Amino acid sequence: LDWWQADRYCEQRFAQLLFEPQDTEQGSFSKLLQSHHIRGSVWLKERDSVLHKTKRRRGHTIPVLVFRDKTDTKYVKVLSDFPALPAVTACAHLQWDTRTQEIATIFSYAVPAFINEFQLRGFVDEEGFVRFALIVHGHHSPYLPVFRADGQWHHFCVTWQQENGTWAIYADGKRRASASGLCSVGTSAPQAIFGHGTFIIGQDQDSLGGTFRAKESFSGNITDLHVWQKVLSTEQIEKVRSCWVVEQDLVFGWSSNALEVESTIQAVTTQLLCPGPVEECRVLEVGSSGFSYESCLQSLPFICLYSKDAYWQLKRAQLESSHSLAGLVNSLAVRTVIPDSVFTSDVQDMNLSVALDALDVLATVLRGGEVPVLEPADLLTVLQLLKQVSDMEIQEGDELEMLEQLGQYYMEVTELILEEQNSGTWSSISQVIRGPMAVVELCDRMVSLLVPLLTPERTKIMIQHGNIGLHRVTVKNMWFGYGSLQRCLSSSGTSAVSQDMAASNGGQKYLSTAVGTAVISSTLLSDFQEISTSVRYRLQHRAQVPPRDCNFCVFSLFLLHVSPDAGGMWSTAGCSVVMSLPDSTACFCNHTTNFAILLQVYEMQRTTKEEFTLQTLTFIGCGVSFCALIVTFILLLVVRVPKSERTTVHKNLILALAAGEALLMFSELAKTNQVLCFMVTAFLHLFFMAAFSWMLVEGLLLWSKVVAVNMSEDRRMKFYYVTGWGLPILIVGVTLATSFKKYVAANHCWLNVQTNVIWAFVGPVLFILAVNTFVLLRVVMVTVASARRRLKMLTPNSSLENQIGTQIWATAKPVLVLLPVLGLTWLCGVLVHLSIVWAYVFIVLNSLQGLYIFLVYAICNSEVRNAIQRMKDKKKA
Repeated sequence: LDWWQADRYCEQRFAQLLFEPQDTEQGSFSKLLQSHHIRGSVWLKERDSVLHKTKRRRGHTIPVLVFRDKTDTKYVKVLSDFPALPAVTACAHLQWDTRTQEIATIFSYAVPAFINEFQLRGFVDEEGFVRFALIVHGHHSPYLPVFRADGQWHHFCVTWQQENGTWAIYADGKRRASASGLCSVGTSAPQAIFGHGTFIIGQDQDSLGGTFRAKESFSGNITDLHVWQKVLSTEQIEKVRSCWVVEQDLVFGWSSNALEVESTIQAVTTQLLCPGPVEECRVLEVGSSGFSYESCLQSLPFICLYSKDAYWQLKRAQLESSHSLAGLVNSLAVRTVIPDSVFTSDVQDMNLSVALDALDVLATVLRGGEVPVLEPADLLTVLQLLKQVSDMEIQEGDELEMLEQLGQYYMEVTELILEEQNSGTWSSISQVIRGPMAVVELCDRMVSLLVPLLTPERTKIMIQHGNIGLHRVTVKNMWFGYGSLQRCLSSSGTSAVSQDMAASNGGQKYLSTAVGTAVISSTLLSDFQEISTSVRYRLQHRAQVPPRDCNFCVFSLFLLHVSPDAGGMWSTAGCSVVMSLPDSTACFCNHTTNFAILLQVYEMQRTTKEEFTLQTLTFIGCGVSFCALIVTFILLLVVRVPKSERTTVHKNLILALAAGEALLMFSELAKTNQVLCFMVTAFLHLFFMAAFSWMLVEGLLLWSKVVAVNMSEDRRMKFYYVTGWGLPILIVGVTLATSFKKYVAANHCWLNVQTNVIWAFVGPVLFILAVNTFVLLRVVMVTVASARRRLKMLTPNSSLENQIGTQIWATAKPVLVLLPVLGLTWLCGVLVHLSIVWAYVFIVLNSLQGLYIFLVYAICNSEVRNAIQRMKDKKKA
């Protein structure tokens, strides 16, 4: 097959045309091909071409002039009045007769002043190349090779301009020769080509409009000749080569009505398959293991390449298939619409009628729900059919009503295979089709088939079914509403996020990605060809991802465009966010493609340096705090402080906090032992929960002093012990019983923050902090009121400054004394996720909690100081 057919053949079977082997693979690869009796050239696909748009050819029906033999009678005269040409471009499609090597004249333009005013001649050299020479004002360029004499159609363009006499010859889209200085007349500057001359195709004029010689005549076929009074750019020549006419400065356009054809010349109508952007395609020379280029329209052997995973997934889908969908569709159509095997399906050139009938039947079966969930083989065969339809060539004379109906059925089938119940099927063929973004590419191809529907009277097309639709004017738009494509992307599509997007970045760890909006496509058309341009658009946010899978999560909206040609990859190249609002995002891209916005979820992570600093501060602070707590506990025991409720509560709080901080200092050492780490986590949970429970008791004790509580001291102490030790034991026991396997975090000896287990600690702590905050406010109010009354009684005539100072001290003293005991410094933990600074503040305040307790309840405690003084006095006595 030719390169285009071979590439399509492989694509229809979910494979790829063979890629160029690596240097180390060439020898063994050639041996493998030779062992299968494959000789000569084999088509290759260049590795970077995977990023390019699919190369498409367009059928171009056009009259062709047939010059069968070299004679002195056959000619064609152009019936146009040519103006003076200071610059000129002439292009045509040509099929060279390889039976002769004599010089042939493709065209000649003569004026009375110069018979050889503008002429193109050529011949076949000994190496089998056609060489062209350009003549202007009788001056002759050298004969230079332009294309092979292989009997195939070739496209050529010749250009010349008066300035510097610059000329060029193009063949099959590539510049083959160029120079300057052609046609200077004596010492003067080059002149323009004179107007009002005679233009003859196929003969050299030895007199104005006549005197032809057989040996200089043209033999072969020629069509699609156009002449412009300017030099076309490389891009315009590429456009002309693809059978599009550049209207600006066109002097002569190919038309049977503008030609005087000699009676013995045969004029036939044929269809050219206009080449795509590249006509020469890569081939592997099997015998020599070398690489070269051949005309893409040449018929050569080819090999379809599968990855092992994709191949076995295809085989498994085929073996496990019940063929229920194929049976229903083929039975209803009374012919084979869906084949039994994806490997043996014929790549047929569908016509509009066959395609319409096939999609009508398929949509009927899918719509009826007789196959509730598509099997992998069913989905693959449906995609095969959609590919065949989108590759179809629309012929002149096809009924436009049928074409529009075909678009309706195509959108409906696309919507039905993206139903939510088929999301698992998409996942099961992920190695064959990299997610449902393949449907976006197919719909994009389908849109291009609707060109004939656009007329001066009808400038817009809109076809929609469910959440999927297309809208085409000069701009081609598509959309996949949220809820159609996203249902299947959730299981497979977002795995294809660019690695630089999904990688951990600094202080954030990537968790997941979700499609946050609809997927839209936008393409600008010029003469029905796609051109890239900048675009600005706004997408409404639809996805909501609850932060249940992380401790502190960051939700980032990333602007991305989808590249289905690359297998559904997402990329931010060339795009930027203009404005982001809670409900929508406005974006700008410097190109047109498929657009969507992804919601990426990150867990806050700290750098290694920050982690080390925090661990060091924690160890030092906990060490100092532990020592201070032990000293305080010993002092309260040894110095014989008078027994009271407050002293007993202080001792229990100090004991629980010291045990927790001692375990915390050495918890990192237990990470390597799973059982030991589990035990450390359970005891950390118990002792820190007990510490907070005794902080709650401290608050309740303060409340009992501020507000009269009708309860005896013995009953109060029993209640305090149940609250301080019984409640933590109950909480830890219930948590272990209900979440034994999810109890410990993956990387630390602490509760698992990825599950709800962490709330067995955070929940009670938040409750205790709320109660103690209320108690502290009540104590402050009572203290300030008491200080105000005392001030009025003792110094009724004091100044305003003294009154304010007394009240400020009355407010600050209980806050400074009670904050660490009530545990209110732990409120900083709520702000830790906002900044690393809050993490440092949190660690410093709470790791030094023991030292603060030592200063307030040992050094500055009057009862302790009095007890120590009594001991000193007793010792002296």
